[in-house]
Amino acid sequence: MNQHNFSIEFFPPKTAEGVEKLRVTRTKLAELQPKYFSVTFGAGGTTQQGTLDTVVDIRREGFDAAPHLSCVGGSRDSIRQILQQYQAHDIRRLVALRGDLPSGYGMGGEFRYANELVEFIRAETGDWFHIEVAAYPEMHPQARSPQDDLQNFVRKVNAGANSAITQYFYNADAYFRFVEEARKLGVDIPVLAGIMPITNSSQLQRFSEMCGAEIPRWIRLKLNSYGDDSASIKAFGLDVVSSMCERLLAGGAPGLHFYSLNQAAPTTAIWKNLT
Repeated sequence: MNQHNFSIEFFPPKTAEGVEKLRVTRTKLAELQPKYFSVTFGAGGTTQQGTLDTVVDIRREGFDAAPHLSCVGGSRDSIRQILQQYQAHDIRRLVALRGDLPSGYGMGGEFRYANELVEFIRAETGDWFHIEVAAYPEMHPQARSPQDDLQNFVRKVNAGANSAITQYFYNADAYFRFVEEARKLGVDIPVLAGIMPITNSSQLQRFSEMCGAEIPRWIRLKLNSYGDDSASIKAFGLDVVSSMCERLLAGGAPGLHFYSLNQAAPTTAIWKNLT
């Protein structure tokens, strides 16, 4: 697999111990030579400083870093300040998102949608940043319909996005259909497939309920049948996800973006199956 289209996502650690653990994880994953590491951004800006600290660490180690930037709770002034900080650290890549709304939060902030954030970044910084946006092959959980969700995606692209990363999924057909429909609407940017390794059955089901990712019935039943047998869950998960990645790449996916959950082993195992 071409490393140039392979990226890995982390979340910012909240403790000194977490920072050190992520550094070790990053060293291991750096051996795979991903194009860049991305770092998530908490709802309402709760991990803004953690995101900045983590991407600065990554840059210091000589790797490309892509901080996530969420418009939830953000004002034009606060976003402008963050953009200036990233420019000062020579960060050239951003993942621009609407972000998750915290419970009871309403629609705070000056930006309501990610396309507005992308437009603002372009107006403020020109072509300084390579801007990634999110795509949802199985529909964003808060979208009114798949067609409406696709139009939201097109608006983000037209606002100036350079490429997209999908929410994770376990149905390659959903990805291929989404890309085909986007192409018919004139979208020509790369859409990288988001990949979530399967290592923990209950955690995966919890995540998937929150973000609207579908776990196919046959996978769910198989995982449930293993009970607490962690080794079998990991072996099955590795096989299923590796096979899907092979199919995605063979079918024309321009690359893979791994949601690492700050662990090295699951992503490394899939990578080795693909090379």
